[in-house]
Amino acid sequence: MKAKKITTMALATALCMVLSFVESQIPAFVAIPGVKVGLANIAVIFAMYRLGWKEAAVVSLIRVLLVSLLFGSFASMFYSLAGAVLSLVGMGILKKTGKFTEIIVSVAGGILHNIGQIVMAGILLGTDVLRYYLPLLLISGTIAGVVVGVASAILIRRVPE
Repeated sequence: MKAKKITTMALATALCMVLSFVESQIPAFVAIPGVKVGLANIAVIFAMYRLGWKEAAVVSLIRVLLVSLLFGSFASMFYSLAGAVLSLVGMGILKKTGKFTEIIVSVAGGILHNIGQIVMAGILLGTDVLRYYLPLLLISGTIAGVVVGVASAILIRRVPE
């Protein structure tokens, strides 16, 4: 890897950590468990558009591990990992088509992240009752995806290559 790419990945990972810390200091969003904006995904989407899918995956996976260790728990790592993997795959596919804006890619990522977490919760808890929570998470994932997508698009356009 070139030094510039490694440096950009390191900066994106650091930005993920800072944004995750900031988000961890915000009280529960509208008092709904599991609902978060996902500010760290701004850096992941930036990495995807600037560096590529593989590099964004590395940034995202490092973020999941570090955030789980620093601000979460071992159990939360499984939920985050499931959401991150599904989100990355979906965003990568949409981006590769070249037909969707950063905002649409981000919304898909937010929705898929929530689906991944619900699936993992069902597996770990051995129940499908959580599927009733999914409509609320899909709405929050869409709203969060728009916010993250707008911020990502601005960052991608304003930071010189």
